[in-house]
Amino acid sequence: MTVRFVTGNEGKVAEARDYLEGIDTVEQVEYDYAELQSDSLEEIVTRGAEEAYAELGSEGAVLVDDTGLFVEALDGFPGPYSAYVEDTLGIERVWRLASEEESRRARFRTVLAYADEERTETFEGAVAGTLVAPRGEDGFGYDPIFEYNGRTFAEMDTEEKNAISHRGRALEAFAEWYGGR
Repeated sequence: MTVRFVTGNEGKVAEARDYLEGIDTVEQVEYDYAELQSDSLEEIVTRGAEEAYAELGSEGAVLVDDTGLFVEALDGFPGPYSAYVEDTLGIERVWRLASEEESRRARFRTVLAYADEERTETFEGAVAGTLVAPRGEDGFGYDPIFEYNGRTFAEMDTEEKNAISHRGRALEAFAEWYGGR
């Protein structure tokens, strides 16, 4: 059976293929499901995966993901609204907000939802770090302001970042479950 990863991001699909190599085939499917507005990544991806599976038919399971940056001193903001905040405020303004706080601890979280004809399951990956002034040329989104072990995600190459990333950790948990079902 093929797992259909519902995303427009080819990089996510390549990463999923690495984790599921030898277990199953991962196919990229672009489907614009209605994204639930919620403070819970789990609720968002569960609803998205169930809708995508219902719309796309039973030719294979679906996988949907969502990621958020959760800044501890800002009570988890921007969290599930990270993409919207990035688009409207930009990462520099998020950095300015966080820079005024005593603690700049933050956590990237990714939640994957898997849906097939029998069930919907979720898998989480997280990585803790600190927000810093923008540095680095690689990556995307909040990578230039998220520091892990002395370097921002934007200062790491893709392979290095994927080895420790929140999405990688969620994919690892999913692959372990999926391969053992």
